[in-house]
Amino acid sequence: MSQLAVTVIGPDRPGIIADVTEALAGTGVNLEDSTMTLLRGHFAMMIVCSGSLDEVQTAIEPLRGDLVITVRAMGPEHEHAAIGPSYLLSVHGADRPGIVAAVTRMVAAVGGTITDLATRLSGELYVLTAEVELPLTADLETLERALEITAEELGVGVTLSPAESDDL
Repeated sequence: MSQLAVTVIGPDRPGIIADVTEALAGTGVNLEDSTMTLLRGHFAMMIVCSGSLDEVQTAIEPLRGDLVITVRAMGPEHEHAAIGPSYLLSVHGADRPGIVAAVTRMVAAVGGTITDLATRLSGELYVLTAEVELPLTADLETLERALEITAEELGVGVTLSPAESDDL
């Protein structure tokens, strides 16, 4: 059994998730981590699972066509060790190039890491939401001020707030 990464991209239609997960379940694969979303009418899915590369590729083959599907073996799992508390970062305003780059650069500058990020363009409104981890040594006030300055330069609004823990 290998740890596998399965990606699926294509025009959205009903049943993609059911088709792919049914094919995987038929090989005995258990979904470990996954994310699935719609992007401008196109479906995108990433799955991490454990199973036989050859069996999964064979099971997925009939689903190709208008879907681009890749299956690849992953290296050894690297446990993500949290570097500090989680925060929710949101940005909204008029769309323009460079928003993601500028805002994520500010997070990286204090040693933070992005653990989840999504963007949406709705008409002229651009919305970015991200979950970020910041090291305990990060100067939160300095980061907030840097984000405010960056947001002002970009003509967008920005908020950074503590995230609730998802520990069970």
